Amino acid sequence: MSEENKNPQYSADSIQALEGMEHVRMRPSMYIGDVGPRGLHHLVYEVVDNSIDEALAGHCDTIKVTINEDNSITTEDNGRGIPVGMHKKEGVSALEVVMTKIGAGGKFDKDSYKVSGGLHGVGVSCVNALSESLTATVYREGKIWQQEYSRGKALAPVAEIGTNDSTGTIVTFKPDHQIFQQTLEYNYDTLAQRMRELAYLNKGITISLTDKRNTNDDGTHVNDIFHSEEGLPEFIRFLDATREPIIEKIVAIEGEKNGIPVEVAMVYNTSFSENLHSYVNNINTHEGGTHLSGFRRGLTTTLKKYADASGLLDKLKFEISGDDFREGLTAIISVKVAEPQFEGQTKTKLGNREVTAAVSQAVSEMLENYLEEHPNDAKSIVQKVILAAQARHAARKAREMVQRKTVMSGGGLPGKLSDCSEQDPALCEVFLVEGDSAGGTAKQGRDRNFQAILPLRGKILNVEKAMQHKVFENEEIRNIYTALGVTIGTEEDSKALNLEKLRYHKIVIMCDADVDGSHISTLILTFLFRYMKELIESGYIYIATPPLYLVKKGAKKNYAWNDDQRDALLKEYGSGSSVQRYKGLGEMNAEQLWETTMNPESRTLRRVTIDNGGEADRVFSMLMGDEVPPRREFIEKNAIYANIDA
Repeated sequence: MSEENKNPQYSADSIQALEGMEHVRMRPSMYIGDVGPRGLHHLVYEVVDNSIDEALAGHCDTIKVTINEDNSITTEDNGRGIPVGMHKKEGVSALEVVMTKIGAGGKFDKDSYKVSGGLHGVGVSCVNALSESLTATVYREGKIWQQEYSRGKALAPVAEIGTNDSTGTIVTFKPDHQIFQQTLEYNYDTLAQRMRELAYLNKGITISLTDKRNTNDDGTHVNDIFHSEEGLPEFIRFLDATREPIIEKIVAIEGEKNGIPVEVAMVYNTSFSENLHSYVNNINTHEGGTHLSGFRRGLTTTLKKYADASGLLDKLKFEISGDDFREGLTAIISVKVAEPQFEGQTKTKLGNREVTAAVSQAVSEMLENYLEEHPNDAKSIVQKVILAAQARHAARKAREMVQRKTVMSGGGLPGKLSDCSEQDPALCEVFLVEGDSAGGTAKQGRDRNFQAILPLRGKILNVEKAMQHKVFENEEIRNIYTALGVTIGTEEDSKALNLEKLRYHKIVIMCDADVDGSHISTLILTFLFRYMKELIESGYIYIATPPLYLVKKGAKKNYAWNDDQRDALLKEYGSGSSVQRYKGLGEMNAEQLWETTMNPESRTLRRVTIDNGGEADRVFSMLMGDEVPPRREFIEKNAIYANIDA
């Protein structure tokens, strides 16, 4: 670690207060995205980011996160401890400034931190504002300091409460029920995914996660410890555990280019999908940006140069495209940028132009060396590229066939689609329904003004195992493209969608509440994730939740969506009540399907989101790929959540 990173002048004067925080409680979504589960978990990430910043500066190697019994969170690190001295400008302790001023912190002082995580410097003060209680304990300069807060305001001045030779910061906070009205319950798996990701992105750091709400069989609390010695290569192995590699080892590089730290790891596998994950200062840049552009440029240029020189392309009758070099590729690009500029719909697209050249040069040098030292792997990669090019050429015809049948091409809608009369896509919704029987019931029960029905015959193609031209040749998938009205893309980017042509802004997957229905839903989601990810990222995909039971007694009746609701109704109705189990949508009449599953006034729709792109990619690959053992292990681990039909 350089002297610049280890600059010891981290004192009260390093803390700069940029603006007040009065606005946070009134407009919390502006700061943390939303006030649902995602925003709730984001609070933890903001506090942990402070500890990661200490680690990046070379002052911390252990971070502990605990979910307490009351769903409060405690984070602890062994960094330097937040400064507690008097802040000259504010006239209070620097700790109080950090905790009560939005945008205050050492990360704005370049002498304290070279780079830092967190998107907009919101930091722990935002967490404080949105917590009904927060306690900060600082170990620093041989003493222990503490201050308590409520809803962003200090309850008393910073107090010295003891002595200790260690250093670090402990923050315990309880989210405010006035802000987070939907839920206050933390999901262990969601936090574990992010902590695992941070451990891979920052090798050498140990991050532990403990859940005091749950215990193991031996009485100990549920706990995971995340630590990576290799970093990104280990991350690649984790993501690609269910895929078969075609090259001997993971290609990796770590270093600085033009003053920008760049880390890249990549491997080729036998799959047909491209899986690129990019990060800036530990932030997952879902929309890519200049670092991803640099990676693609470096990869394409270097591989094309090698492939041309090898003579293996001589017999090809058409040009290789950029897509061909990325089929079957899993790669992670991680850069550290002192002053990142973000843009895009969700502010997760890197805009710093200087990063493109830095990453491109790093990738070119890495690949040139690897290809020269591993000729057998180089040949395998080029052969994979040739196969991808041939498949793309075959896919062009299939894609053009789909294009001809789209609404915009004048080919008309699929014969099975029962369209709605409304023309404004923002007001329209389409139900992808399993089978003709349920489709017929849905057509009778729908509101024809704004609801369209597209029945799907049987189980659609598993795109995880299929080449691109097979996907576009599949009738059910062609019908989905045609009904939605979106174009498939160009030769250069065959999966890019023209969302301006989208005919419905609610696309609802409606399948039977049984094993087959769940499988069909998963097949559709796999297709959407691999070929229409923009629809998920834009919030257009939903899953319907039909009831499992109808409980009746005389004239009284009610629906139940789970066993607990069913049992409660049976208890309420008493003896003589009966239960009807709906195994399929077709068992309901049109009126029942409307009032339980399709009526916007009474239905429950679950919006499909992607919280973690890497984890989503891994799970789809595991569930829908060829490797059986990881899938069996997943099912056994999650069997408690599964509905097993008799």
